[in-house]
Amino acid sequence: MSQIQAIYREEGKLKDLSSGERLVQRQLVIQPLVDALFVYLKQQEPTVPKSGQLRKAYTYILNQETYLRVFLEDGDVPMDNNASERAIRGFCIGKKNWQMIDTINGAKASAIIYSISETAKANNLKPYDYFEYLLSEILNHMDDTDKTFLEDLLPWSPNLPERIRKNE
Repeated sequence: MSQIQAIYREEGKLKDLSSGERLVQRQLVIQPLVDALFVYLKQQEPTVPKSGQLRKAYTYILNQETYLRVFLEDGDVPMDNNASERAIRGFCIGKKNWQMIDTINGAKASAIIYSISETAKANNLKPYDYFEYLLSEILNHMDDTDKTFLEDLLPWSPNLPERIRKNE
């Protein structure tokens, strides 16, 4: 646990760096810590009981080593998927309330709506106001053959109205 805490502590120091600077620091400072962690785990692996939760944890981490190291190769890749898990938490909590999503089309529609909503949040927009704006603007362009107006509707577009942006 202390080795993992050290890795997180060092990664936390890099949050304000550019992608390139973060990658260099990860390779200089964090990669040796990760290497040491896996050496330790592999040394201890024979002493782990053949069954139980600890064995499952060891099997998982050793089988996933390649994937757990990906963040050491790209400064833009987060060290963990905590942000993604936080983003879908609301969906996971509410899924029992949405049992009417029992078809492939319902699941696809739900995925689209959640993707738009979470992307709006990630771009500091108010999701409800953004959906309302999208629906009214798309309705205004139903007869257009030129679809370039869609660029202005993307959540990162500087042309979105201020009223749908969160106050920072």
